Amino acid sequence: MNATLTFLGSGTSMAVPTLGCPCAVCVSAYDPASPNRRTRPSVLVAYGGHNVVIDTGQDFQMQAVRENLSAVDAVLYTHGHADHVLGMDDLRPLSFALPEGLPLYADDATADVIERIFEYTFTKVDRYPASARVVLHRTATAAGTEIPLFGATFVRVPVMHGPSTIAGYRFGSAAYLTDMSDIPEESFALLENLDILVLDALRREPHPSHSHLAKSIELVERIGPKRAFFTHISHGLEHASTNASLPEHIRLAHDGLRLTFNISDSKDIVDSTDIA
Repeated sequence: MNATLTFLGSGTSMAVPTLGCPCAVCVSAYDPASPNRRTRPSVLVAYGGHNVVIDTGQDFQMQAVRENLSAVDAVLYTHGHADHVLGMDDLRPLSFALPEGLPLYADDATADVIERIFEYTFTKVDRYPASARVVLHRTATAAGTEIPLFGATFVRVPVMHGPSTIAGYRFGSAAYLTDMSDIPEESFALLENLDILVLDALRREPHPSHSHLAKSIELVERIGPKRAFFTHISHGLEHASTNASLPEHIRLAHDGLRLTFNISDSKDIVDSTDIA
């Protein structure tokens, strides 16, 4: 089954342009057409008439308008940081069209954050009547945990975000690993035979909770996807000049970038039962 992966946002938690920064990349990013303009990280996976979003940051409403996104069928969350969850409330008008509620999927740590921030949505007492009509599903954290959605399977790929373990996702021949500083050994078996690999590449210098450019290139070479795209990009990486320095099969993502791939059941591509 064919699918489209759209980068709703490819930037860091502070986005690009970063407020108060006079660097050339940030100055260029005030032009809405610049590939250096990077909103908070999120992707849309569209297939078979369904739309699945991974993460809803502070820029989600603007991203959805830009992409003419008029319906969302499910949302997966990677972790509970602000740039990944604060746009959940923007799902409200889209959720009203779903009688059974819009399903959200998150592990316990992330679900706790979402319920705490949006207490008025999830409370059983004096619930705000115009709250988002969402149903929060708590997911297991084990590598290979499967979330079946609309004829495809989203597989949890644990990654390290500094000291924390968060969720990446494999879906068909694509994988999305944002906000990762390292990949546990158990996760590499879930990343075999990829067409598209998306992973964090914050800047050139090492960072305690994000992968940097050289390390991300090394990870791409180990995993061996046909194509790789870096996301969660800071103002330290200018789009055109950085791309010119990368191998041909690796590129920086940019907001609005669309990729096509096969989202056939991941179990047809990698058998998670073989993972120790």
